[in-house]
Order: sequence, then structure tokens, then C-alpha cells
Amino acid sequence: MKHDSLVGPAVRARASGLLKLSRWKEHLPFTVPATVLGVNMAATSRPELVTPDWRVPIVVLTNILAVTFAFMVNDIEDAPDDARDPQRGARNAVTCAEISPRDGWRASVVVGGLALALFAWSGWAACGIGALTVGLGFLYSWRGIRLKAVPVLDVLVHLLMLSVLLFLAGYFAYDHSPGRVWLVAVSVGLLSAYGELYNQLRDYEMDRVAGLRNTASVLGLQATRRLMLACLGGAVVNLAATVVIGLWPRWLVLVTLAISPLVLVFRPATDMRGSKAIDTSGRLQVGAMVLANVITMIWLFENVIN
Repeated sequence: MKHDSLVGPAVRARASGLLKLSRWKEHLPFTVPATVLGVNMAATSRPELVTPDWRVPIVVLTNILAVTFAFMVNDIEDAPDDARDPQRGARNAVTCAEISPRDGWRASVVVGGLALALFAWSGWAACGIGALTVGLGFLYSWRGIRLKAVPVLDVLVHLLMLSVLLFLAGYFAYDHSPGRVWLVAVSVGLLSAYGELYNQLRDYEMDRVAGLRNTASVLGLQATRRLMLACLGGAVVNLAATVVIGLWPRWLVLVTLAISPLVLVFRPATDMRGSKAIDTSGRLQVGAMVLANVITMIWLFENVIN
């Protein structure tokens, strides 16, 4: 009994540390809607061929596992750098010594392996996209290559593995001919590029101390801010173009316009990561993600029942 009482808390503490390492609260709000958006676009573009079915939860789960793997590798590899900042260190389970790097790597290998295994259930095209997502998730943070420390490539890899490939996995699970839907993928990618540049601005000083040479470190604060806003503006303009050419159902556009003002009402002082927002766009991130989740789920429900 005494042995059990000692083992129980230790196991629970390790499980808690691994859950913290996954950073699920940060990526679920964008992983799920990006994937479901791809499914919805396939169903709307090819209604005679595509009906959302059992593949929806499979591809959503596999994308969640793939992104979780990327976040786990990131925190394991960034643990020494995060130790320099109390806020970032408190968020990192390895830095806090809640789990060891070895346990973190073991868990990440399991998560990444599960993602690759499950992607096979979504068809060969989605499986290839998923494998690329997992591969980039590793190379982005692994110090042997560390693409996050290569200017320009850091932004490109980020927008691929955390938005475009998630969207395409959802789409290619049902259809292999996106056609004009590629324009939606461009919008999703520009929004992700905005997010990466925003993160680099927020972490600018800490990244400099850590010696991380990324896009922001090369461009400087002002140029990075302008590029960030250009990506955000480009995404909005491109999305408007996809509406004009009829890629979105009219009823969905009306619903989105009707409830989008709620984003302006719900403006916390923190951004998606829970850090203090550095500008107005940062304060709108949480509300925008809530809106994206609501809209994509309403659309999915409509596609399923019809």
C-alpha cells in the first residue's frame, strides 16, 4: 500500500507534465478548424462526390497528433532557451523539470508514430501530406537542423505545417483536385505567416538573447511589423476574393457577417498563447479563433445533414 501511494502521485505528475508538453490548449483552436475547413471545402466544391463521413474524426485526430508532436519537439529542444525567461520557462514542462527530456522524446515519438499510422486511414494523398507535416514538425525545432532559426524558411515551414498542410489533409481526405480552392489555402497560409511573425515580434528580445537568428532578427522590429500586417491584410483581401468567386456558400457568408462583430466585443488582454498581447491584432486572436471554430462546425453540420 505504501508503495502504491508513492507510485500514484509520481505517475500522475508525469502524466500532467506530458499533457503540459503537448500544449494542446494553444493549438487545438486552430488545428481543428483548419482541418474541418478543408473537409467543408471538399464537400462544397464536389457535393455530388463528397459527403463527410467517418474520415472527418480520423483526419482531425491525426492532424491534432501531428501538431502535438511538433509542439512537443519544440519545447524539448527549446528548454535551455526558455529557462532564460520566467514566463516561457513556466510554460515548458521540460524547463520546469516536470518531465525529463528523455521522457519527452519517448512520448513525442509515440505521438508522431500514431499520427503517421492514422494518416494511412485517410487515403494515400492525405497520408503523404500528414507525413510531410510530421517531418517538418521535427525539422523545424530539432537543433541538428532547426529550420526555425533559418530566416524566411522559418515562416514558410510554419505556415505549411500549422495551417496549409492541415487544411489540405482535410481536403485531400475526400478530393484530389482542389482547383480554385488553392486560393483558400493561400489565405490560410497568410494568416499563419501573420501568426509566426507576431510570435517573433513578441519574443524578439528573448530570441536575440538566445541567439536565435530568425526572420525578425534579420528584418528588425519595424520591417517585421509591416510584413506581419501585410500578411494579415493579404489574407483578408484573398478571402474576400474567394467569396466573390463563389467558393463559400452564401448563407455561410451571411452568418459570418452577422456574428463577426462578436470578435470586437471579446478582446482579452492576452493573445492565443496566453501572453500579453503586443497590439490590437493580438487581442483579437482569441475571438477570431472562437469565430472560426463556430463557423466551421456550423458548416460541417450543414454538409453532413445535406
